[in-house]
Amino acid sequence: MSKTRLALMPLTYIALVLGTMPSRAAEQFSIVNESFFGQGNSVVQPVLARHSPSSVLTPQPAPEGLEAEMEAVQANLASLFADRRGTSMFRALPQGVAKGAIAKLMQLIASAEAGGAQYDAVQHAATVKPRKRPTSMTVGEIYDWIARTPGQQHAIGRYQFIPATLKRLVRHVGAKREDVFSPKLQDRLAHQLLEEAGLSAMLAKDMSRTDFMNNLAKIWAGLPTSSGKSYYHGYAGNRATMTWAHFDAEMARIFPS
Repeated sequence: MSKTRLALMPLTYIALVLGTMPSRAAEQFSIVNESFFGQGNSVVQPVLARHSPSSVLTPQPAPEGLEAEMEAVQANLASLFADRRGTSMFRALPQGVAKGAIAKLMQLIASAEAGGAQYDAVQHAATVKPRKRPTSMTVGEIYDWIARTPGQQHAIGRYQFIPATLKRLVRHVGAKREDVFSPKLQDRLAHQLLEEAGLSAMLAKDMSRTDFMNNLAKIWAGLPTSSGKSYYHGYAGNRATMTWAHFDAEMARIFPS
């Protein structure tokens, strides 16, 4: 970020960023202009569904270049958990038990992010939607849609993947352009985000459930932090779509101590 741009930012905004970001991310504040989006904006539209969820907010137009800055922030946040990439996420529990718990966690996240559209959700503020349901598209077709529609938001799927994160995860799991953006692939990509947030460490009791929940909220804007608000509250219409009490109760049910 240029000194001129930083000088024009409200002091309260700068204080909020530096006061709430993890120390490592705060150290990089001078490099990345924090736009404060989560992994997926909590404002989503159930594309091709009959009704929108009651929690959907009125979309706000995104300034030009905002998604590029959002992607930079997401890459920065993901790097905080880089040491956990590729490790086994089921090491702390019998595999069948762990898979059941992970499926419930992913459903909880989807309830905050995707509304009724689930795997076919597209970010509500995307003015030009894909021509097909996301689950009928290939990864390459999604990339082409993103390339054809610059200047709008592109969060897509059950977990509201944004472009840079989607491409990084696709490379990481070894998926190809011709692969269908199926529920199975979406879950596979989301598994990696869970691991980067500290899933294995939480299962192995090396991380508290609360810390893991706060890490999840740094990835998905619809989830609350322990403050009760989204990590990205108030920026571009973001807010938590569930209370901390509900989030905490559900996590305790899924992952009992």
